[in-house]
Amino acid sequence: MADRPSFSLSRMAHAPSIRRAVLLLGVAGAYYLGAKLGLQFAFINASATSVWPPTGIALAAFVLFGYRVWPAIVVGAFVANLTTSGSAIGSLGIAVGNTLEGLTAAFLVNRFARGGRVFDRVRDIIRFTALAALVATTVSATIGVMTLFVSGLAPGGQFGTLWLTWWLGDAVGAIVVAPPLILWGGVRPAVGWTRNRAIEAAALLAITIIASYLVFGGVFPDRHYPLTVWVWPVLIWSALRFTPRETATVICIISVVAIVRTASGDGPFALRTPQESLTLLQVSTAITAVTALVLSAVVAAQRDVEGTWRELAITDPLTGLANHRQLVQALEAEIRRSRRTAQPLAVVLLDLDGLKQINDRHGHLAGSLAIRRVAEALLGSCRGTDTAARFGGDEFALVLPETGEAAAWHVARGIADRLATDAEKPNLSISVGVAVYPGNGETVEALLNAADVALYETKERRRAKPSGLAP
Repeated sequence: MADRPSFSLSRMAHAPSIRRAVLLLGVAGAYYLGAKLGLQFAFINASATSVWPPTGIALAAFVLFGYRVWPAIVVGAFVANLTTSGSAIGSLGIAVGNTLEGLTAAFLVNRFARGGRVFDRVRDIIRFTALAALVATTVSATIGVMTLFVSGLAPGGQFGTLWLTWWLGDAVGAIVVAPPLILWGGVRPAVGWTRNRAIEAAALLAITIIASYLVFGGVFPDRHYPLTVWVWPVLIWSALRFTPRETATVICIISVVAIVRTASGDGPFALRTPQESLTLLQVSTAITAVTALVLSAVVAAQRDVEGTWRELAITDPLTGLANHRQLVQALEAEIRRSRRTAQPLAVVLLDLDGLKQINDRHGHLAGSLAIRRVAEALLGSCRGTDTAARFGGDEFALVLPETGEAAAWHVARGIADRLATDAEKPNLSISVGVAVYPGNGETVEALLNAADVALYETKERRRAKPSGLAP
């Protein structure tokens, strides 16, 4: 029995090491598979391709998991190139270039484009494209092509062609592959789709695949570039109805279908040699991807602004409670529901006693804090179905569905007790008035007026008998 604690501590100490090993193995495996896939489209040199997903994989791994995963990138790149070219020295040089490229791109994204939040704002997407996709990728292209020539894996006179091919593959890999990995792998709200939204997402996925095959699958014998506009309705649909996460996924699916079919000689870009066709396709894909990501970010930002304004329109900015407008709307809805269900409905008005004295003696900041303390007491006493609102400067309201007068007074006492036991200074007290539907009124105005009258009657009774809250 005495040995068990040390065994547990030892096991706990080894747990981070095991997780790190699993993480490194997973990243290395993903990089290797992406590299072998990309090298299937290497037409001018076995190690140079215009399709290179590993750049996006490495960038996403560094952004999501930190720079500590660099050994996985080195190993994945080295093994992938070694099994392709057979040159250990050349493969090591290429692996070093690939790793430095990923580290450089991740550093630029973290430093200048908010890291994992890079695809939330248009200016960060532009920085990502310029710094990570266009600038950082020159590192791997330069080191990699120089390594090919030094190790004798490429003939002389092809430096420019190999460099452009290498750089283009890395740049498009960063633009197409990194966004969905970062957006799905980062710390973000759960998808939380409703049933209808899940059906719409499934329809979007199906139509994305269908549209991609219609454009790039060789369905039409005449190969015209205008066919590519057919994918834009899908991208616009995704941007307007979903988030940048789904839009980046749609872009990746379209890109995969386009690459496979173009390499097979189908689609509007299959007009020249396979290498030239893929080069034209990748340029078009990069432009389309950046444009779609920007559109999606603009729509998401507009959606956030609308949500903020909508929230401000119905929320009191000081307390976070519902404002007068939302109170009236909630009360109207509950009155209609009470008419249907024949259930009681209570309205409680609460007045913070002595707010003017608090402002005069302690300052307006203390008065604002006192108002917020009352709001916190209200929220602490509410059910999920209740509505707490700031009715006026120092007046608050509670809408209590399916609540009679006695229960409403019980809630009011609970709020008063919370304030009485609050250790903060100054001490606070409230006056309360209760009205019940339909006995005290059948309209919003009638109920609020009845509660207001009851409130001031309570104040008068408290002046005569300070210990009493209920009538």
